[in-house]
Amino acid sequence: MSLVLLERPEEHVALLRMNRPDAMNALSTAVREEICAHFEALTDDDDVRVIIITGNEKVFIAGADLKELATKSTVDWSLMDARRMWRAISSCPKPIISAVNGFALGGGCEVAMSTDIIIAGESAQFGQPEIRVGIIPGGGGTQRLVRAVGKYRANMMLLTADMVSARDALEMGLVSEVVPDAEVEERAIAVARKITRMPPLAVKLTKEVVNAGMDSSLETGLILERKAFEILFDSDDQKEGMQAFIEKRRPEFKGK
Repeated sequence: MSLVLLERPEEHVALLRMNRPDAMNALSTAVREEICAHFEALTDDDDVRVIIITGNEKVFIAGADLKELATKSTVDWSLMDARRMWRAISSCPKPIISAVNGFALGGGCEVAMSTDIIIAGESAQFGQPEIRVGIIPGGGGTQRLVRAVGKYRANMMLLTADMVSARDALEMGLVSEVVPDAEVEERAIAVARKITRMPPLAVKLTKEVVNAGMDSSLETGLILERKAFEILFDSDDQKEGMQAFIEKRRPEFKGK
């Protein structure tokens, strides 16, 4: 049985559904390998323009598989490529949307924070509870959370292991929007559909500049933005987009 299901809800959209309900979609080694394989394949799939990650109505991803981690040593971690999944997600040039219902804890919260848009159900809960079991986040939690919500709110979550509700996460800037639980997947697909109708090159460069600029000075980020802006004037999509606007018609973008 596949632990991560690949679905195609509509044209140009791929949906990855976590399929380990008996273990709250915990990130076992097998799950990580499947996620990694999917992302590597979808990155090379020219038909796919947006990727959605979701779980089920009760849980997005509840964290790492502690039954696996409990016996590992420092040497074990140094010998295994445990960061491969995170690299596959973070290096994907296509927009990624997290559709979160229920718990997004530990590695689950980190997966969501590795994506570009987070749609949360009203009952969703986010947290980094690793400190409860004697460790700290190992998938970017201490870094991405601070960048998303600031040092003081991040420390409240990291040091107390407290969970935050979807509404609090929205107020903190941790999620993009909150919708009724039953509408999470539908809303994620609607957002993905809207993105697929945008010019693919501009979408790709927007994500690239946003991510690179976050870890740069403002001056460097503005230089990256300007260069990407100028590059797009050599694209067919720029000519089509502006001409369609002038002619008051819907543009037909080709990604060229």
